[in-house]
Amino acid sequence: MRIVTARRISQGFFLALFLWFCVVATVGERLWQMRGWPVNWFLELDPLTGLTSLLASGSLYAGLWWGAAVLALTLVVGRFFCGWVCPFGAMHQFVGWLGARSKPLKERVQRNAPHPAQQIKYFLLAFFLGAAMSDLAARLALGQVAASLAGALVLGLVLLATRKGQGGRAYALAVGLVLVAWLAWSLLAPHGGAWLLAGLLDPIPLVSRSVNLVLLPLADAPARVAWPEPRFYQGAGLIAAVFLAALLLNLWRPRFFCRYVCPTGALLGLVGRHAIWRVGKVEARCSACLGCDGACSGAARPAGRLRPAECVLCLNCLDGCPENDIAFAAKLSAGGEAAPDLSRRRVLAGLGLGLAAPPILTLSGVLGTNWNPALVRPPGSLPESEFLRRCLRCGQCMRVCPTGVLQPVGPSFGLEALWTPVLNNTIGTSGCQPRCTACSHVCPSAAIRPISLDEKLGKGKYAAQGPIRLGSAFLDRGRCLPWAMDRPCIVCQENCPVSPKAIFTRVAWETVLGGLIAGPATGNELAVSGKALRPAALASGDYYLQAGGARARIAANGAHSLGLTPGADWRTPAPGAPLSVAVRLQRPYVDPARCTGCGICQHECPVSGKRAIRVSAENATRERSHSLLLKGAGPG
Repeated sequence: MRIVTARRISQGFFLALFLWFCVVATVGERLWQMRGWPVNWFLELDPLTGLTSLLASGSLYAGLWWGAAVLALTLVVGRFFCGWVCPFGAMHQFVGWLGARSKPLKERVQRNAPHPAQQIKYFLLAFFLGAAMSDLAARLALGQVAASLAGALVLGLVLLATRKGQGGRAYALAVGLVLVAWLAWSLLAPHGGAWLLAGLLDPIPLVSRSVNLVLLPLADAPARVAWPEPRFYQGAGLIAAVFLAALLLNLWRPRFFCRYVCPTGALLGLVGRHAIWRVGKVEARCSACLGCDGACSGAARPAGRLRPAECVLCLNCLDGCPENDIAFAAKLSAGGEAAPDLSRRRVLAGLGLGLAAPPILTLSGVLGTNWNPALVRPPGSLPESEFLRRCLRCGQCMRVCPTGVLQPVGPSFGLEALWTPVLNNTIGTSGCQPRCTACSHVCPSAAIRPISLDEKLGKGKYAAQGPIRLGSAFLDRGRCLPWAMDRPCIVCQENCPVSPKAIFTRVAWETVLGGLIAGPATGNELAVSGKALRPAALASGDYYLQAGGARARIAANGAHSLGLTPGADWRTPAPGAPLSVAVRLQRPYVDPARCTGCGICQHECPVSGKRAIRVSAENATRERSHSLLLKGAGPG
């Protein structure tokens, strides 16, 4: 079997496995539902997710140790993950092949030539690493040794990668200034913090987000396999645009994303640049047919001085060389090898911008008094500062949510929150179901920590602390039907799942129609004049005829007649007596001591568009500073 055929089989297998994991991330026990499938395995294999999670949070969630195995194997054979495992890489490989298959060799060689823009991915890697360890020195002072050691290793790797053996004194001075500025910034900046921003462009979170929130809803809409109803996601257009742009650019340059953008590829390239086994020329001299350059997916220049950091191990060069002068062996390329095309200034600038990004962006007060109450996070979410240190923006929680209430945050909430999960109680099939904890068990980084049903409901050993509150519902009396328009409605109270209910009502009477004059009565039917009535408009059971201080429920009505259900104190009015119609309203109130912020009331509110009852993040359990009540306050 040709080595390229083996690589294609591997790519096809892992791509199919990845797509299968996306499909089965559905709550249930059937074969095509979650059961025990390791749906996070590809996210755990991604070494950049584990590294940035460790740097930003100071700890590493158990499954992310898989990334260490990938790094270890990369030290041996180079960027095997990019060429043989990565599902996004397989998509790029296929689209790039479609764009290049009919091109002549000369044009393919030109398209595969190394380009200075390949430095961009190293800049992005440095930026994401810097953002993840922005406050590392401060956390070192607090004793978080693991994250600090990881940060030291990362800095060493970056500095080693940018060392070119010349200008040593100036280089040492620049590095020293960067380190001193970082330490001072990290320790003294009043707006410190660190964010895991790598998920914005990290290939596995990016492709997971794109498949889960764009491709799968489109494919499932006619079949209804993953969800019983069509699934919608806010901001899906932007997610789709990034995904499609990354794929379609392969028609211009094969594996465009891998060459110029991918921060994980940059990390693996730096780690694997001195791999034991690598692609290379057997003999320095060859016929210079450039068949290997025309077939190279990573622009690694196998015909000349090989760039090991750019080689994605597609092994097309082995297949494309008619003289068998290219081999995969445990020795250097006979044609020579070149270090990664790194610019010190660009890499250090990326690192510096990453270090500065969290403190600068938090100047808006998003983690302080100017926090956004619209960011209602899933149950089990960590406090916002810790949440942003861990969330990969992979979309797994949104995919598994059975009601579709979890949605990706849009750009209006800032770069730090982009594509993280938030509850939108108007777009799904319901709010957050009280007996569902699926999102907390699928999160690969513990940004949403695993919780039990007893903890969510505040039962058993959690009874003393009460249920987990996502926020609190607030009534907008200017839009509420009973409050603003004297129209009967108790939908929110009826649908409140809390027991005792967090939404209660108080009866109020309002006169809605006057100027009626009593006519003759026949049994319980009374003729009226003065105004024409809309037939059956008053027959809902909430309207009462008033006469002389007494009321009788209106059971039916015509244009000039009323069918009544009289009470004990009702006396039929004499002909010519003035009458009026009152409505019995049950006006809702929210008890913040009982409300869990599930959002079911908001979802069911009949006032479409901007609901009359809305949930915000006030009083959420995860943020004590956002509490509305003193402990134990309220009627019970």
